[in-house]
Amino acid sequence: MVMRVELDAIDMKILRELQNDGRMTNVELAERVGISAPPCLRRVRKLEEAGIIRGYRALLNAPALGYDLVAFCMVGLKHQSDANLKAFAKQTANWPLVREAWMVSGESDFLLQCVAENLAGFQDFVIEELTAAENVDTVRTMLTIRQVKDVSLIEI
Repeated sequence: MVMRVELDAIDMKILRELQNDGRMTNVELAERVGISAPPCLRRVRKLEEAGIIRGYRALLNAPALGYDLVAFCMVGLKHQSDANLKAFAKQTANWPLVREAWMVSGESDFLLQCVAENLAGFQDFVIEELTAAENVDTVRTMLTIRQVKDVSLIEI
């Protein structure tokens, strides 16, 4: 259960700035949001401790690293009991090609975003691991053509 935290205008500015550039120094962040560095750092730490800021990471250029294929898999399970859903969700952590996994409603039970070096590697994963996984009933794949939008998840 996520608890809502009261955020003021300065907190929102901090979140907006960090979402756009998580590498800036605390001094630069403080200047951008209009407060001094010590209270800025206290606010950032408070946002981290409250779980509003989950972490920081570098966004990598997958094709530059040889990962040219992005695909989505819609996975339907044979049985949707709580135990089966949790078991499949846990299993996705063991598949390096799966970069994001979502439990969804509708025709499928899970939506997986996969990144692979090439089509052959993706096909091997789908055939040898995904469709072979216990309790998997259906797998529908969608190969991407190109990404047309890439923005932060939260509009602040």
